[in-house]
Amino acid sequence: MRSDRRSFLASVGLAGLAGVAGCLSQGDSDEATPSETEPPQTPVEPVDDEQYDLSVTHDVENWAAYDPDWSHPVDAPNRDVEVETVVDGLAVPWDLAFAPNGDLFISERPGQILRYESGTVEAVASPDDIVEKSAIDDDEDGDWWSTGGEGGLMGIAVHPDYPDVPLVYAFYTYTDPSDSDNRLNKLVYYDVSTGEPSPTTLVDEIPGRKWHNGSRIAFGPANHLWVTTGDAGKPGLAQDPSSLAGKILRLNPDGTAPDDNPDLGGDPRVYTYGHRNPQGITFTPDATPVENEHGPSRHDEVNVLTAGGNYGWDVEGERARTADTYAGTDFVRPVVNTTDETWAPSGSVFYTGDAVPSWQNRLIVSGLISQRINVVTLYPADGEVPSTANGGQRFDADWLHDEYSAVHHTVLEDELGRIRHVEQGPDGALYALTSNRDGRSDEFPVDGDDRLVRITPA
Repeated sequence: MRSDRRSFLASVGLAGLAGVAGCLSQGDSDEATPSETEPPQTPVEPVDDEQYDLSVTHDVENWAAYDPDWSHPVDAPNRDVEVETVVDGLAVPWDLAFAPNGDLFISERPGQILRYESGTVEAVASPDDIVEKSAIDDDEDGDWWSTGGEGGLMGIAVHPDYPDVPLVYAFYTYTDPSDSDNRLNKLVYYDVSTGEPSPTTLVDEIPGRKWHNGSRIAFGPANHLWVTTGDAGKPGLAQDPSSLAGKILRLNPDGTAPDDNPDLGGDPRVYTYGHRNPQGITFTPDATPVENEHGPSRHDEVNVLTAGGNYGWDVEGERARTADTYAGTDFVRPVVNTTDETWAPSGSVFYTGDAVPSWQNRLIVSGLISQRINVVTLYPADGEVPSTANGGQRFDADWLHDEYSAVHHTVLEDELGRIRHVEQGPDGALYALTSNRDGRSDEFPVDGDDRLVRITPA
């Protein structure tokens, strides 16, 4: 299944890694969807896979990036950076994941998982039941994703013991076999050591829709698998602990719930609830989970996750989370709420590398409709305030999070177009994926879209 329609630019790209062991409002079809509830979803039984031992240790101190004494930078980040194209001609890429041995995997929304290995890019897996595969007609003008929706193949993650356990996890949208109008999402894994791998399903029947599917997936510092899910355009589901929509899930590698997940009286795989359309999850060096999600046209959020926390979407028909939403409630308050603009934040990474030194120990968030990278400096509310030089914006209103505040800078605005994800590579560099062939951009795509790029200081 080797790909022949992509250019691999090894001279400026990932050659060095071979030796390293939306808002349209970005899916804001905010028609007045009534709040809905569902019957509780029954957790699947543990996967019976005799070929591989999926179990992992949960000792966070063994995490390579663990630094409980980390501190935030106080100088403004350097905005003078440049990008170099690594791979071009991608088909609406959504996520990228580095394996422990340096292999790189990329998901394309129409339904292919690609792998870079030893100087080649090849397709290694493709879901047969992914939604709207028939919508692809290989139109070279870049507008072939005819629906403009948000489903398809989204998040991917690599098992922490890869390549000994050669499994790549994937999250994608499919059509309910019993109801062609009902879209659902599922979490699967593929054994990519085989030639034509079939998926093993871990979680299915996650509510889906043309919009608001989530979903970023990532193995965290303690080797749990974290999954973000959207509200499927049914805001009431986000407040229902028995539904998997509008949630952050925390799973064992076999899809079951860890014993220490919070007891919310619903599905045991739910870690937090009350989310709208979360597409980014990452971790600070002390292993604190940080999530970002799309708001309704504005009011995008960055949240610090607390086990069992309710993040306030969508209560009593609120169409945005504002200061009034949190007053007198136990909702976990956001660190960032973009009350006057939209970032349309998608994938994010807490950057600890040294390839872009001034960005170290900052949250890096991709922007879709904002067409930029958002550099967010998280800091203790009682700590030294970072500089707002170079156009920085401070988020420290008294109705926001009481333990964390943030300063926000923008970089590469309108230079790459829609940016879907950013990720740190094993070489310490920062990589980004564009999403310009998804039918959402007026100015883009340009020649070469979509692309994987590497960001370096100018």
